[in-house]
Amino acid sequence: MSDPIRVLHFADTHIGMENYGRTDPETGLSSRVRDFLRRLDEMIEYARKNDVDLAIFAGDAFKTRNPTPTYEREFAFRVQELAELCPLVMVVGNHDLPASILRASSIEIYDTLGVRNTHLGREYVLHEIETKRGPVVVATAPYPVRQHLLGERVLPHAMTIGEVDARLRDALIERLERLAAEAASYPDDVPRILVGHFSVVGALWGSERSVMLGRDVSVPLSVLDSPAWDYVALGHIHRHQCLTVERDGSPPVVYSGSVERVDFGEEVERKGFVWVELTRGATRWEFVPLENVRPFRTVRVDVRGAGDPTQVVVEAITRADVHEAVVRVIIKADPEAETLLQDRAIRAALREAGAYYIAALQREVERPHRLRLGTSPEGLTPEQLLERYLAAKEIAPERITELMEYARSIFQTDL
Repeated sequence: MSDPIRVLHFADTHIGMENYGRTDPETGLSSRVRDFLRRLDEMIEYARKNDVDLAIFAGDAFKTRNPTPTYEREFAFRVQELAELCPLVMVVGNHDLPASILRASSIEIYDTLGVRNTHLGREYVLHEIETKRGPVVVATAPYPVRQHLLGERVLPHAMTIGEVDARLRDALIERLERLAAEAASYPDDVPRILVGHFSVVGALWGSERSVMLGRDVSVPLSVLDSPAWDYVALGHIHRHQCLTVERDGSPPVVYSGSVERVDFGEEVERKGFVWVELTRGATRWEFVPLENVRPFRTVRVDVRGAGDPTQVVVEAITRADVHEAVVRVIIKADPEAETLLQDRAIRAALREAGAYYIAALQREVERPHRLRLGTSPEGLTPEQLLERYLAAKEIAPERITELMEYARSIFQTDL
């Protein structure tokens, strides 16, 4: 039996994501863009040390459809490094697509220039790729676009958006089933991979919906759970996950996840890539977390009733691990504590603790429900105003009765 083919599977690099960054004086790039590029460098070094045979990029190279030349250059450096190690297959994701179908995608330049060892997946086709450990069949399924999948097919004018999406989903399913049938015709000892950039029903979303371009359609998992494939490499959803239970005849259907965190919606998610040992009918894989992913930390503090709420927040920051992290502080306070909070002291404590970036100091102030008086306060007696105030503070009725008795004696005193 030949050695397994060693495959690197990654996706959603989103070069150009500048959230919570500042300009790096050494490069002129956003410090957050450098975070993303460094994760790619760490991943490529892992692939080099482990003698990679094939690299699979499952789409979304950049944050936007029109990346700057600088971002294109930085991504190209990494593409070249990978292509020097092994064949590289790249599918087109939704962030790679141009605004017009007549324009080129942001990663099409590698195909146009005929960059050695690179294969662009802009169509639903099979690629026969020779690696140093043997041949592999790779089917590419780019992000589903209506003009590509439905072509010039005439759609009824009365169709709703949902009905159009259903037609698009059916067309995507048809293409995927056709690819599986074509892959099944290859010799049984040749392993096969499907690489795609789309959603699967039942997959768990992260925060990527907030940066998504265009509408989305999802295909049933059953379409991908086919013995025609030995591994299904997916991009588009930022949370790493395997959608299939490993059993005879079922390939691993895996989202590699993104290589860096985008925002606080991904605070607890692991980021990295997938390392695959590809063998016909017996593929093994593992998720490899990247060690230096930028941490995001939320510090939650309740200062209601605190005599020195600022000190309470500072002590919470000291206990939290915020070193080199993007940090937000969420403070739950009452009106009295809110007036005593000192933002400058809190920010100074975050800087002293080594926070990389202060994203927000957010106050959640618990304000008492005001009782509707039904008339102008000027028309109420002091006794009536006090009684309504105590009710608004949700004081127990028996306690209100007791307090009002004491109050009446004070109101009646001739001062």
